[in-house]
Amino acid sequence: MVCAVVLTLTHAVAGYLLFLAYLAGVAAPWEQDATAHSGFAAGLALAITVVTALLTWVFVKAIWLRSWWFALPALLGLAALLRLTVLTP
Repeated sequence: MVCAVVLTLTHAVAGYLLFLAYLAGVAAPWEQDATAHSGFAAGLALAITVVTALLTWVFVKAIWLRSWWFALPALLGLAALLRLTVLTP
């Protein structure tokens, strides 16, 4: 139960950072701050997702959680990578 709460909280933080990264849009072509803030939020979300994926691996390996918990860090990591590469503002 504690493992699920820890992972849920870290997924919520990463999801919020991704929400902020996708919410940041460029108002004008000369405004570079929004692009930098979006990249920072997506990069931080990716770092948190990597740590969460490692925690998920430990918890699943110890048979405390089921393997479907790997889907959440995979989806969040994919969304963060897309924001950093293909979907940059």
